[in-house]
Amino acid sequence: MTEAEGPGRRFAVWIQGCSIRCRGCFNPHMWAKSGGRPAEALALVDEADRSDVEGITLLGGEPFEQAEGLAELAEAAQVRGLSVMTFTGYLREDLEARAARGDDAVRRLLGATDLLVDGPYDDALPDLTRPWVGSTNQRFHFLTPRYAHLRDRLGTCNDRLEVRVTAEGQVSVNGWATSDDLDTLLAGLGSRRRPPRSHNSRDGADPV
Repeated sequence: MTEAEGPGRRFAVWIQGCSIRCRGCFNPHMWAKSGGRPAEALALVDEADRSDVEGITLLGGEPFEQAEGLAELAEAAQVRGLSVMTFTGYLREDLEARAARGDDAVRRLLGATDLLVDGPYDDALPDLTRPWVGSTNQRFHFLTPRYAHLRDRLGTCNDRLEVRVTAEGQVSVNGWATSDDLDTLLAGLGSRRRPPRSHNSRDGADPV
């Protein structure tokens, strides 16, 4: 569960595997295809549907490199009345071109996505104004009317940083913050282990 990965309270699914591999990526541990855990799309939707969330967020990793399985997940989520937000390092235009050339999985995943964030992360262009994104080159695409009301309000939406501490003392950070802000926030925890610095942190869960 998260309130840092899109509008409202959401069920986040981190995807294992990414061939884009942006410089300065927050989640290089998700580049390799191995390292996640297998998960059935409908089982994930069932889990989300039992939770108090308004939608599912797909991020990673690179969701469009597992487009077939995630299309099934996103379509099932829509049937249950859940919204779908998808992050991708690819450009929307390139994905639409793939769909037009016959990539049915990409077409279906785009078709079941309400809010798409596209573009590779650029560590030279940090975005400290808009919520949920890491760099200013990344774009929001409102593919359905569901979140169209946010189009002109992104500069005023609050970004969130979530910090969770387990009973065993493990710290996970989810959300967006600068390294200096994280150092200040975590200075009093007395741990030498630095948490992931990412709005795409695994939050203690395995990617799929």
